[in-house]
Amino acid sequence: MSVYRVIDVIGTSSSSWEDAAAGAIRTAKGSLRDVRVAEVTQQDVVVGDDGELVYRTRLQLSFKYESE
Repeated sequence: MSVYRVIDVIGTSSSSWEDAAAGAIRTAKGSLRDVRVAEVTQQDVVVGDDGELVYRTRLQLSFKYESE
């Protein structure tokens, strides 16, 4: 039997939602082991004062608990 935990993470990018998602996964994998699934739950764009667009992607990541 396997047990998984699900957490929310948000990635940002100045170029695309895909880059925001990929960056969030890469960063999370730096401190989590055995990341199994990433599900996009929300996307939005923040418009800065100077008109710069910041793409944000919210993901649910699941990873497997390790037995002690």
